[in-house]
Amino acid sequence: MRQTAVGTRSVPRSVALTTVLAVLFLTFLDTTIVTVALGNIQFDLGAGVIPLQWVVNAYSLVFASLMLIAGSLSDRLGRKWVMVIGIVIFCAGSVLCALAPNIGTLIGGRAVMGVGAAASEPGTLSVIRHLYPDRAQRARALGAWAAVSGLSLALGPVIGGLLVGVGDWRTVFWFNLALGALLLVAAIGYVPDSADPQPGRLDVGGFFLGAVMLGSLIYAGISGEQYGYGTTWIVALFVLGGLSLIALVIVERRARSPMLDARYLKAPAVSGALFVAFAVYFGVFSIFFFTALYLDIVVGYSGWQMAGVFAPMAAAIVIGSVISGFWVGFAGPRGPMLLGCVLSAGGILFTRHYLDANPAFGALAVVLALAGLGFGIAVVPLTAAVLGYVPAALSGMAASATNTARQLGAVVGVTALGALVNAHITNDFGASLTQSGITGGGKDFIVKLLETGGKDAAGIDIAHPSPLIKPLVDAATAAFRTGLHAALLVSAALILLSALVIALVPRSAIAPDTEFD
Repeated sequence: MRQTAVGTRSVPRSVALTTVLAVLFLTFLDTTIVTVALGNIQFDLGAGVIPLQWVVNAYSLVFASLMLIAGSLSDRLGRKWVMVIGIVIFCAGSVLCALAPNIGTLIGGRAVMGVGAAASEPGTLSVIRHLYPDRAQRARALGAWAAVSGLSLALGPVIGGLLVGVGDWRTVFWFNLALGALLLVAAIGYVPDSADPQPGRLDVGGFFLGAVMLGSLIYAGISGEQYGYGTTWIVALFVLGGLSLIALVIVERRARSPMLDARYLKAPAVSGALFVAFAVYFGVFSIFFFTALYLDIVVGYSGWQMAGVFAPMAAAIVIGSVISGFWVGFAGPRGPMLLGCVLSAGGILFTRHYLDANPAFGALAVVLALAGLGFGIAVVPLTAAVLGYVPAALSGMAASATNTARQLGAVVGVTALGALVNAHITNDFGASLTQSGITGGGKDFIVKLLETGGKDAAGIDIAHPSPLIKPLVDAATAAFRTGLHAALLVSAALILLSALVIALVPRSAIAPDTEFD
């Protein structure tokens, strides 16, 4: 068994790999673990649809915004210690969330957790790149990485459902703290440190502009649902985001040590894979946020039922990832990327079909598993395509670019699809209220209560409403379901578009032996 040096000790390479995969599991798990706790949060804190989006997006947005600079820092300062610092910050955010007295504090704690995840996660891929220099061995290790990343995403609703079943939503964050503390000790003891000092200063300008661009665009996208996209400060944020993007491109082209090296990222194999990463995770969150939210709040699934319906999907993601890891090692990433996209899009469309007012548990579990199989098959090749094309010295940058694309897919998916769902709530439900004779201030109050929540929303059980408000709740949930169907359709279409992009990339550009050193 090959050994790797950790300080003055030799640690089996498999132990180091297991530890970084466990850190990966923790950071990716929290992208989805709260999705099945949203109904419990809504009931306890009186949160509406938009604040619930922020509970998910505060984590993903900060995660995506800071991951690029965290990858560059880990390349320069040491991947192990940046990872360790990130775990500490993640644990601190978990405590803040677990003790949150209101929805604002909970969202703030999720943002702190995102900072920790951004520091912790990029090192997992780049450490693997250094542990396994051989291509075939690295492909199998990446298969394990992808299996764990997919498993953590799929197990999020399962573990979250179990934790809510035995406790409440706060139990989820105490679980995060316990697992994070355990991994902190393991990372210090078993992860080898590595760094690739690079000439030139840290690309502070690129980091700042990238964070401003992502933060302003996403914040404007979500806030526009509540305040209106024509509001002056919302428009100003969109303009700021656009200008920051233009400035970022200019700065990165001139920087000596750019945060994003366009020499590699503009290659068809890399840019195509990054688009697939974005599209697949856009689609993943149409299921993990909106479908889970619908089953939790509208249908009234218990924590145990949520765990059960998502468990086959988790297993399918692992199976797909393992199969894909071997496939990529022998034949390269192009074929499994295409098949994974087609299967995941098909699973999403079938999920859309079975999500009616009273979804059949068994049928829904099967079609979610089909989507999970596609996700698992697609994740490995898109990761291998990027890491296999970029030199080892820039593995932190490559890993960060890949995972930024993933997290952007998640946060943009929740934002854009949330706007679509809320548009249906506002229009369809608003029309139902008007037909019922509820207009003016009363109508606005009910729509706002559904979208943004508040103290008047606390304690309302939407799945089992009182007879007095049942007609209103039925109209609201019908509007939600229509919006959900539209969101799933958009997600499937985007994934199929990414498959077309990969199909148009020349086979030689994504060949299994294509690599820069």
